[in-house]
Amino acid sequence: MPSTNRDPFILDRPTGRRLTARDAVVCVFVAVFLLLALEGASIRSSGEKMEAGVERSVVLAVGTPAGWLADRLPIASAADRVTALLSPDDELEGPGGFAAAPVAGAGATASGAGASAPITTDAFDPADLGVEPEQLPALKTLLVTGDSLVQPLDVQLARRLADDGVRTIREARLGTGISKTDLVDWGLLSTRQVSQQEPDAVVMFIGANEGFDFPAPGGGSIECCGADWAAIYATRARAMMETYRRDGAARVYWLTLPMPRDAIRQEVARTVNAAIDVAAQPFRSQVRVLDMAELFTPGERYRAAMAVGGRQTLVRESDGIHLNEAGAGLALDAVLDRLRADFASLG
Repeated sequence: MPSTNRDPFILDRPTGRRLTARDAVVCVFVAVFLLLALEGASIRSSGEKMEAGVERSVVLAVGTPAGWLADRLPIASAADRVTALLSPDDELEGPGGFAAAPVAGAGATASGAGASAPITTDAFDPADLGVEPEQLPALKTLLVTGDSLVQPLDVQLARRLADDGVRTIREARLGTGISKTDLVDWGLLSTRQVSQQEPDAVVMFIGANEGFDFPAPGGGSIECCGADWAAIYATRARAMMETYRRDGAARVYWLTLPMPRDAIRQEVARTVNAAIDVAAQPFRSQVRVLDMAELFTPGERYRAAMAVGGRQTLVRESDGIHLNEAGAGLALDAVLDRLRADFASLG
């Protein structure tokens, strides 16, 4: 048996071609090329989102040519397809798939039947999407309505828009509410208002007299201010919004309630505001919910005075509910801002 002096702690050396420094450099360049080809667009996008400065300039110095290279080579898209094949979708069958769900087009109505009715384009306020609203040509007739809260805002709007040739119809129904129908049924009244006046825009400010019980199905009553009460209030408010928007031909500006001073009334106001927000969801393209609670009572904290033009100014009446002339002026500015965005004649 032949003997050997081989040291058992020395491993066998590979018999193939040894890598040189030049090979290492080539490997590095290939890796860098693939990285830029695969992720160049991502590097460019990241740089464009950075704030101005040296770091952004450095990233864009690399990302711009890398992104240009990635746009012209199919490597990135091919890699995406390959990696997608590595984790294919599960084999799913049965109801509930998106492909079988109805898709609402631009001309679809917002009142779909069923729990999974499609969302329509009417549900999106252009301002929330960061785009300019599609302006209506002219505001000719403006209806300003609601309960006592709408005064003196209605007078201020009429005065401010008179020079623009706007006919302002003021219809305040004192002591009324959506949750009470003994004086006025607002579902019927809103229908009559639209039929008779055909307004291009409606300003609605109501809620000083809410909190009344709703009749329950099968007898009994539903007290304020739980989810059941809020759902019925929102349903009634949505019906009014549907009427006022005139199938998309008009714009509606619904003011929420600034928090009143009284704690019990605050509970009602909070529920009413939540119901208004839910009610408007299918019609955000035409119904603007103007947040008076945040404007006058941020954090739901009542305040009788606030800074106006750099001076502390009373903005509420002594009853702790209504806006005074100064407060109505602030609400007026909020309404006018949205009116000008929606109507070309007010620009």
